[in-house]
Amino acid sequence: MIKIFTGEDRVRAGREIERELGADYEVIEGIDLVESDLPSIFQGASLFEEKRRILIRDLSANKAVFEKISNYIETPHTVIILELKLDKRSAAYKDLKDKIEIREFKIAAHQNYGLVFDIYRMAKRDGQRAAEMLDKIKQDEDPIRFCGLLISQALKDYARNPVAKEKRVLKELSKLDLELKSTSYSPWLLVESFLLRVSSL
Repeated sequence: MIKIFTGEDRVRAGREIERELGADYEVIEGIDLVESDLPSIFQGASLFEEKRRILIRDLSANKAVFEKISNYIETPHTVIILELKLDKRSAAYKDLKDKIEIREFKIAAHQNYGLVFDIYRMAKRDGQRAAEMLDKIKQDEDPIRFCGLLISQALKDYARNPVAKEKRVLKELSKLDLELKSTSYSPWLLVESFLLRVSSL
C-alpha cells in the first residue's frame, strides 16, 4: 500500500504517519534515490519483518524517480510518501491520483507566515541576523511547523535552481525535521543551529 501525504502542516501529518506506521519505521530521503533503488524499497523484504513500514520524504523533488512510483502500487509494504507540495499538473500526479490515497494537510494561515520565509532568505546570507529575527516570533510558533515552512521554501528554491548547494540545504532541513520529531533536546536550539550554518552549506 502506498499513500501520499502532502501539505505544510507537518505536525498533523507527523501524527498521522505515526498512527499509520507506528513509532518504528524506515525513513528514506527521496532526493537521494535512483530508479534502481525502487525494487528493493517496494518489493524487497527486511531481515526482521516481511512487511516493512517506510516513510519516503520529498520524493517529488526527484522527478525522474517519482514518475516510476505507479509501477509499485501493488507493494506488500506500507509506504507513505511525504511531500510538502505536489504539482497537480504533473504526469506522475495524474497517473497516481486515482490509484492511491493522497491526503492534504493544509496549514492555517497566520500572521507570521511571510516572516518565516524572510527568516529563511536572511539565513542564506546572514545566519546571526536570521536567528535574531526568529527570537521575535518563536513564542507564537511551533518549531516543527516552522521547519515545514522552511522546507517548502527550500523545495521551491531547488526547483528554480537545482544546484548542489540547494540540495545540501534540503538534506540538512530533512535532518532537522527528523531531529525535531525524535529528540527531547530544545527544538528551537536545533532550528537556530540550522539558521546559523545554512549560509555556509
